Amino acid sequence: MKLKVKVCGMRDADNIRAVESLGIDMIGFIFWPKSSRYVSEMPAYIPKGISRVGVFVDEDIERVHTISKQYSLTHIQLHGSESPSYIRSLRSVCGCATATSPAIIKAFNIASANDLTQTIPYEGLADYFLFDTKGKSIGGNGEKFDWSLLSSYNAPTPFLLSGGIGTDDADIIRSFHHPKCIGIDINSRFEISPGLKDAAEIGKFLKKIKS
Repeated sequence: MKLKVKVCGMRDADNIRAVESLGIDMIGFIFWPKSSRYVSEMPAYIPKGISRVGVFVDEDIERVHTISKQYSLTHIQLHGSESPSYIRSLRSVCGCATATSPAIIKAFNIASANDLTQTIPYEGLADYFLFDTKGKSIGGNGEKFDWSLLSSYNAPTPFLLSGGIGTDDADIIRSFHHPKCIGIDINSRFEISPGLKDAAEIGKFLKKIKS
């Protein structure tokens, strides 16, 4: 199965166009005010031909709903301590059970195999999981966790792999195989500055993982 590639933490219109032209599958906008990649106003260009992911951290559900409609989000990524009941309420407000409503991605920070048990209460609630590195910040730490820990993950929910992925990880990505891994999420290690990606470097990376 071809791995999807999500580029997260974008907000500059020209940069979005340049990265979109590389043939990525998903683009992420961060709506957490404490992030250095926070999207405080709508970029002049929002792509329509690829998936649009809004990243939120313990955000008010009504605000998530409002932004989801404004940006025509295809996915809502929850990167905080959102509870299963929060997701139930979010689905009710956003109508996430319909074919045209955003899918839910629930992120988990991983440092040990035991951290994977966090996913259990979310089975059947989230459409996808995202496994990131447990670090000082909520995402964008630029560090990888031990991917071999995922060998113990045998739940039915598909996941995206995140956390410090850079150009030099192309070989290990090509050799990483898990039946539930549908894609990778890249961010900080492809940045010129927070929120501004090096499109040329991403292009090189894509060629490497597809070769």
